[in-house]
Amino acid sequence: MTFMSVSNYLQILERAWNSQDGAKVAVFMSLRHEHANWPNYHIEKPEGLVERFLPSPLDELVILHLKCLFALSQQDYMGAYQIQSNLTQSFTKILQLQKEENWSLPIMYCICLDLRLLAQQAEKSHSGVNEKPGEILEKAAECLMGCFRVCAADNRSAEEDTKRIGMLALVNQLFKVYFRINKLHLCKPLIRAIQSSPFNDSFSLGQQITYKYFVGRKAMFDSDYKMADEYLTYAFENCHKSSKKNKRLILIYLVPVKMLLGYIPSKSVLEKYDVIQFWELVQAVCQGNLKAFDELIEVHESFFIKCGIYLIIEKLKIIAYRNLFKKVYHILKTHQIPVEALQTALVYLGQSDVDLDETECIVANLIYEGKIKGYISHQHRKVVVSKQNPFPPLTSFI
Repeated sequence: MTFMSVSNYLQILERAWNSQDGAKVAVFMSLRHEHANWPNYHIEKPEGLVERFLPSPLDELVILHLKCLFALSQQDYMGAYQIQSNLTQSFTKILQLQKEENWSLPIMYCICLDLRLLAQQAEKSHSGVNEKPGEILEKAAECLMGCFRVCAADNRSAEEDTKRIGMLALVNQLFKVYFRINKLHLCKPLIRAIQSSPFNDSFSLGQQITYKYFVGRKAMFDSDYKMADEYLTYAFENCHKSSKKNKRLILIYLVPVKMLLGYIPSKSVLEKYDVIQFWELVQAVCQGNLKAFDELIEVHESFFIKCGIYLIIEKLKIIAYRNLFKKVYHILKTHQIPVEALQTALVYLGQSDVDLDETECIVANLIYEGKIKGYISHQHRKVVVSKQNPFPPLTSFI
């Protein structure tokens, strides 16, 4: 777009609003559009200029938008966030009054995304100043919920008219906030709302991928690994092949989930998406090398903690136990394995604080999870494994 005067900008906005072209209005209300960087749009008090060109209620939105641009030009992120919050609340009232139409949904998507991004910037700029960590984002989520409630309350059944087709985009914005401030319990009612929506097929593929990614992550934290696998696999397989950054993000959670379910990733996939941190860990798990496993967790601790998967990675140790015990089984060549032999193997690989009772507990967990077929003879302190496929095989994926 070539350079444009503010008066021409306002005239374009008026025509787009009157013709109910929500997509065009959204473009010119976006803080990420190029006009946001032009100095002549950084107006501290734009009321007089805007009111000469624009009718109500558009004038209020544009005044707040231009004030927000001015605050950003001064690097006042907290001020910009507060103005954008007011803008979002003003727009919510307008959206609520549009009883029989949904043409303004693109505007909602735009201002809500900008609100979340500004809240994140304000959090960073005000870190340690008055507000508690996450408080600004939590307040932003309350504004987003205002829009969500308006959309969810629209009972019209026609897809082309109802505001409910805007619900998923808002849910994804709210997910991004709740995951950032670690309030995942607030996701549950949003998930129920989407699952009960009759417009699931109407949501864009991109929105569905984002939704599946976050719901898959939540399922992982809830230890529902089958659901996590289903949702994260959908997100990974449907994410465009050129979006390597997004596919990498999905893999960071999909890999440990798959491994917990008994699937092993290939080295080529881990290299392709730059998550090679997992490869040595995969080898340690497959070899049952508990010493190497513990050392690698320590080496990559900051990466796993940053990604929020440290506790999930620790759970992979159960697979390493399974593989170690399988080696003991092959060495002894018997279906009645002394618990003491398994404990000796554990101690040899650095698990010096594990006694016989704890070893039995580890075996019991493996049997419960179906990773070993058999039972424990407590009387004889032996693990009696099945004569047919006592250690169900792990499977490669991707």
